[in-house]
Amino acid sequence: MKFRTMALVAGSAAALFSASAFSAPDAEARVLKVQTSSNASHFSLRYLQDEWLPKLAAMTDGEVEIELLPIESVVGRRDTPDAVQNGILDGDYTAVAYFAGIDPGFALMGDLIAGYDRPEQLWNFCQREGGKEILQKLYDEHFPGVHVVACGTYNREAFVSTVPIEGVSDLEGLKIRAPEGMAADVFRRAGASPVALPSSETYGALERGVIDAADNSAYVNNDANGMHKIAKYPLYPGIHSMPFLQLTFNQNTWDSLTQAQQTIIEVWWEAALMDVTREVRQQDITLVARDRADSDLTIIDWSQDERDKLREIAVDSWKAFAKGSPLAEEAYNAHIAYMKKAGMLSQDFDASLN
Repeated sequence: MKFRTMALVAGSAAALFSASAFSAPDAEARVLKVQTSSNASHFSLRYLQDEWLPKLAAMTDGEVEIELLPIESVVGRRDTPDAVQNGILDGDYTAVAYFAGIDPGFALMGDLIAGYDRPEQLWNFCQREGGKEILQKLYDEHFPGVHVVACGTYNREAFVSTVPIEGVSDLEGLKIRAPEGMAADVFRRAGASPVALPSSETYGALERGVIDAADNSAYVNNDANGMHKIAKYPLYPGIHSMPFLQLTFNQNTWDSLTQAQQTIIEVWWEAALMDVTREVRQQDITLVARDRADSDLTIIDWSQDERDKLREIAVDSWKAFAKGSPLAEEAYNAHIAYMKKAGMLSQDFDASLN
């Protein structure tokens, strides 16, 4: 089913692109400024900028363009909802987990730790199974005037470490960079000391010994940032984090677009992120094979038993956060319903919060 959905989206994007690619723009483009949670050097950000931003301009006959800005280039990473709400930014494409301190619902919508195995599952939950609607409710509650266009992800986070981590017991006592909210809570429950840092500060913190390891983006992004020069024990595939990313716009900005432009942005964005998912996955596979064959890195892949141990810890965290607010409980229940439907949880999974 997920492949059919992806094919339909990609096909729709191709049709829109081909219909407008050869039209000459009649007016100066309107440029929407969108701050991201990516470093300027991230492969994923550069790929979107190089491969997909030009497509949007062509698809809108040059009327609408998006400028994707690196993390903290305009406001702090936690401040993008305020900036979008107040029109300082037109929108953001950022990690939902940054806002976990505002409502535990943002934590559950930011990263259901150890819950999803593949980006496509999370895309389906966000875009087809109620996730986007719950995220919109959170914004209506806390940041009215912010419109949620999409949510999803393009990868499971890799893990960089200066020490070997072979299983859950090795997390004890380590200082680990982890996103706010549930990611930090799970590491804390596993005996580690989580440290909240933006991704832009991870390299320096590893180099100075401020942290021992970091749950930090795709393998290809870590390679581009030089993480493996100082963190010689990467874990791949990652052990627990698949962050939800959101695309939001200021409501007035969104309403000022024509319905056709809104539809183009929605279809374009799904096609773009699915393509990024494919490209990042291939880049990761290629780089991991290279590094296993000829490098001084020790790439660690946890056994399924160790991954299951971490998931047991994570489930306790899911339930604890679900008790934090009515919207958090709604998010939790939506996750569980979808995961049972998709076969990721058994039908007899105890979802009670008692």
